[in-house]
Amino acid sequence: MTDPSGSLFVAPAPRADLLVAGAHLLDPRTGLDGPGDLLVREGTIAAIGEPGSLDAPDGAERIDGTGRHLFPAFVDPHVHLRTPGQEHKEDLETGTRAAAAGGFCAIVAMPNTDPPLDSAALLLAVREVAEQLTDMTELRDAGALGFTDDGLPVVSAGLLRRAMQYQRLCGGVLALHEEDPALSDGGAMHEGEVSARLGVAGIPAVSESTMVARDAQLAEHEGARIHIQHLSCRDSIDAVARAKDRGAAVTAEVTPHHLLLTDADVEGLDTRRKMNPPLRTEADREALIEALRSGVIDCIATDHAPHHHDDKDVPFEDAAFGSTGLETAFAVLYTELVIPGILALPLLVQRLTDGAAIVDLPTPRLAVGEPGNACLIDLATSWHVGEAGYESRSENSAFAGRTVKGRVLLTLAAGAVAYRERTFALSAA
Repeated sequence: MTDPSGSLFVAPAPRADLLVAGAHLLDPRTGLDGPGDLLVREGTIAAIGEPGSLDAPDGAERIDGTGRHLFPAFVDPHVHLRTPGQEHKEDLETGTRAAAAGGFCAIVAMPNTDPPLDSAALLLAVREVAEQLTDMTELRDAGALGFTDDGLPVVSAGLLRRAMQYQRLCGGVLALHEEDPALSDGGAMHEGEVSARLGVAGIPAVSESTMVARDAQLAEHEGARIHIQHLSCRDSIDAVARAKDRGAAVTAEVTPHHLLLTDADVEGLDTRRKMNPPLRTEADREALIEALRSGVIDCIATDHAPHHHDDKDVPFEDAAFGSTGLETAFAVLYTELVIPGILALPLLVQRLTDGAAIVDLPTPRLAVGEPGNACLIDLATSWHVGEAGYESRSENSAFAGRTVKGRVLLTLAAGAVAYRERTFALSAA
């Protein structure tokens, strides 16, 4: 039922020596919110000072941050890298490069990979294994951050209860894809007025919310720690809020596409907007935004799900579920939520880093002595999603063609330069 989820730091490169001079430093955790200089020596933040107060030591690069913002780099607790087995969709190199291009310093890879069940013998073997719980203690000792049923929701409450009992003993977190297959089977989009008008089989919101309510109660009963993946509807939010009010160790995430798009955006049957859980109603979208603001939803995760064009260039009902998201997450949320005043910029930065604590990773901070995990972003730069291609191997972005603001120029991950935007590389050299 469970497999390990591993964190991938996106920059196994030489430690950086650089000075970012005159950028707007913003970190809601350390209270930074204004212009300043930040010096990184051998991959560690060595000094923070007023603009013009720091000098670049011999051999260190000086980067002009004037008119740009420097944030703690982001952490994504829910990413699909398609390796092993589906490297034609994504691999470690392209996936981590896409993450760094989006300002992320760490991502957590889901384990729903191949090989496929392509023989009777293999199917029987997998069924035999599926009847038992993974040895969670052994996996935890080997470095697993947590355990997940992502893509294969646990229908049996008894099995999930036993998994929670193991989790309580060995630590980590259980990250749950909440879906009742008996209610969602055969559906391709949200069940509602739009699906009825299009004649597309729907997935009702109750297929998610009933499982969220069940699992939150089980977690409270067992004293287990669970994380609810990609919330999409109001009733699920209500279930999480009730569990938190009772003191249950329940956290939750939301994706950019559920915060910004609805089932109305599926009218044209663009398969890049087919995902699971599906895009729901405007009322659900507004409830998700409010829950993110209030803290009922703990963090933003992309659920980056790359697919080969053969999986998407088919009729809507036959297309694979999923959208890419690492390269666009900050820009689309900044453009659609921060610029109109719906969310504050510091809150967006915080929610894009809050996923670290959920999987017991250190939260990136702009503070002396902390590892160099930071991203430099030009908030004024407009760009068209997909116009210049993608760092990801796949192109199935739900936001393809949109004009957005907020271009990542530089990402430091684990103290190394993980990404430098091409034109910025020319101007900063």
